[in-house]
Amino acid sequence: MSEMKIKDAAACRYDLVSLGEVMLRLDPGEGRVATTRTFQAWEGGGEYNVARGLRRVFGQRTAIVTALVDNPVGRLVEELMLQGGCDLSWVRWVEDDGVGRRARNGLNFTERGFGVRAALGCSDRGHTAVSQLKPGDVDWKKLFESGVRWFHTGGIFAALSETTPLVAREAMEAARRSGSIVSYDLNYRPSLWKGIGGPEKARSVNRELVRLTDVLFGNEEDFSVALGFEVEGVDEHHASLPAESFKQMIGKVCSEFRQLQAVATTLRVARSATRNDWGAMAWIDGKFYEATHRPDLEILDRVGGGDSFASGFIYGQLAGQPPAWSVECGAAHGALAMTTPGDASMATLAEVERVMKGGTARVSR
Repeated sequence: MSEMKIKDAAACRYDLVSLGEVMLRLDPGEGRVATTRTFQAWEGGGEYNVARGLRRVFGQRTAIVTALVDNPVGRLVEELMLQGGCDLSWVRWVEDDGVGRRARNGLNFTERGFGVRAALGCSDRGHTAVSQLKPGDVDWKKLFESGVRWFHTGGIFAALSETTPLVAREAMEAARRSGSIVSYDLNYRPSLWKGIGGPEKARSVNRELVRLTDVLFGNEEDFSVALGFEVEGVDEHHASLPAESFKQMIGKVCSEFRQLQAVATTLRVARSATRNDWGAMAWIDGKFYEATHRPDLEILDRVGGGDSFASGFIYGQLAGQPPAWSVECGAAHGALAMTTPGDASMATLAEVERVMKGGTARVSR
């Protein structure tokens, strides 16, 4: 392990650049996908959510590298991303063939869940424009020469096709050569790996990419299924998440991947779809830091909570805050993000700081 050295902001164009797919999320609100007559549209994607959160909540300069088909659906996704504030200069536009035979834009149908009915995601993202990215399509040298403090990608992008892990590797290697910090969120999604080799393929791909990573994010399923490190004392239902077991697991990860400078994980027990125990932990600079535990946290929309944790944690590091502050910031931001609909956080920095200090939900007026 070496000390994390983050480039000076004044010497860089971007504080963070993310690589990943951005889909059109269609949300039936309080209804269900199979029975609704209306959807609300959002944009979302694991890697993108981190960049958006850093831009909108924490005021950082961010960009997204992705690809979209140039048709009305793609332009709707662009319109939504423009509201998010990320630089879209690196979006690759693919010509529309009329019906999506060659490439299409991804759709993500998401139910929030309620009580005993769990949240449900049903994605329609085969043969999307971004899944067809291949090495050489993005001028990484030009991007990183402009100055990038932090580069982020993850296991969702890596699962999209046979070529996306190669693109992720190309980008991560370029980032490391330029001196950017590289983070990777394991973000295991069984549906993405189901038809291309399952957990074994996920572990094979992720283990190669984690070797190029400085900061690793994940949860209990990510580390066990997608990376091959079991957390002792955790059953298949994740009914409890013992902190000491996580520390032991993280220790094993760091022993194998010695270049890692930080490992951060959320700690979530879903008592119901609308009430979760929520916390977070990180290993950084050889020490463990645990955020305030929030039992029985009320949830409106859990999707994006982990991404918001990551953006809050990264903000703390970019801002030069102590490790304990970064973990608390990530956990508070994740908690707030799950109180509003859609993937993206609607919180403000002031709200995050208030929650970090133990502020209540008393009306502010």
